[in-house]
Amino acid sequence: MTMKPESERSDWTDLDLLTREEAHGRLREAIDEIELRLPELGDTDVAERELLVSRLRALREAADDLLDATRPAATEGP
Repeated sequence: MTMKPESERSDWTDLDLLTREEAHGRLREAIDEIELRLPELGDTDVAERELLVSRLRALREAADDLLDATRPAATEGP
């Protein structure tokens, strides 16, 4: 029995692939954590607030994109 060298084997079986729903759930968890953290920041935490708001925006966009990709495409009428 001959086996392919390690460099020629497929690594797809070694990957832990997420479904869109799982990825969306993880994004929602990250969004929830940031939404809880933002009100805790004081007035002197301007830089951290800006970073968190930017990250929150990116996470929301990614989550929305995942949802859009799972929705069936609208069909055009006659």
